[in-house]
Amino acid sequence: MALAVSARHNSKGTATMEHVIVTVDLPPEQAWALAQLVKRIGWAECLSLAENAEQTGLMIQAAERVRRALAEVGYSPR
Repeated sequence: MALAVSARHNSKGTATMEHVIVTVDLPPEQAWALAQLVKRIGWAECLSLAENAEQTGLMIQAAERVRRALAEVGYSPR
């Protein structure tokens, strides 16, 4: 798995994160299993793992982006 981070610096010279790009090389069966997970995971599961409702929402949004990326490459369980 590769992780690339692009950052910008604000007026005080402090790095501020803009985007995180994650590239993952998975065998097909793992890609399918991950697609199943992000399809099935919901608010209750994320809420039980999150610090608060705001973080829960962020988890759901991130999982949805992963779900869409997997669907774009043909891993979209019904």
